[in-house]
Amino acid sequence: MEVIRSAVLAGVAHGFLGARGGVFTGVVPGLHVGASVAGAAGDDPAAIAENRARAVRAVMPHAAGHARLVTVCQVHSPDCVLAGEWADDQRPLADALVTDRPGLTLGILTADCAPVLLADGQANGGRGVVGAAHAGWKGAVAGVTENTVAAMVALGARVERISAAIGPCIAQGSYEVDEGFLARFLAESSGNERFFIRGRPGHWQFDLSGYVADRLLLAGVGRVDVLGLDTYAAPDRFFSFRRATHRGEPAHGRQIALIGL
Repeated sequence: MEVIRSAVLAGVAHGFLGARGGVFTGVVPGLHVGASVAGAAGDDPAAIAENRARAVRAVMPHAAGHARLVTVCQVHSPDCVLAGEWADDQRPLADALVTDRPGLTLGILTADCAPVLLADGQANGGRGVVGAAHAGWKGAVAGVTENTVAAMVALGARVERISAAIGPCIAQGSYEVDEGFLARFLAESSGNERFFIRGRPGHWQFDLSGYVADRLLLAGVGRVDVLGLDTYAAPDRFFSFRRATHRGEPAHGRQIALIGL
């Protein structure tokens, strides 16, 4: 199992995981952690539960026995919630979550969108505040990272002390978009043109991680680390929705990013 960490989150238990090291079999073998897989991959809840448990143990080896994994039902929204101990079938519709409670491990699932892990380790007398966000382009434009920062501040974090890491996601060289996509961003701000480079006629290449990083910095976050790992271009390391679509595969896997106190 590969656990990828960021230097700006040193001292906080966290990790970005990929496709390696799990027990799921079929067309998405490995560390798939999605709630289900449609099509020929089938649905193996026991394997998914084991993969999730392995991921938590890898990221929080000294607390895995009492580190409850909390996720949300991701819908590409800007919504951030306070993490609670809800059952898997009662997960709220949201794309980010925060906590100041030790023992809760926040998890975000991705398959090309940007996973963002955030922490202020000095908040609340050193107890800390952490957050995790799923930032696809829709959620990023709508403000999912800003809402995550605001929710952390409400728990005692200070925005200038927050550090954020943007994990493996689809990179600019792999993310082709059309003129209509570009127009949405230019309507928001003409300055967004810097996140696009020309591709083949009528198409552009979009820098998702750069755009998300810019939103975080504009929100006042003190440090932002872009890991620069391309999910699309590394089939041996990461799941990718777009790669699976381009290959005509019947299903795609999902990887997880974790953070906890």
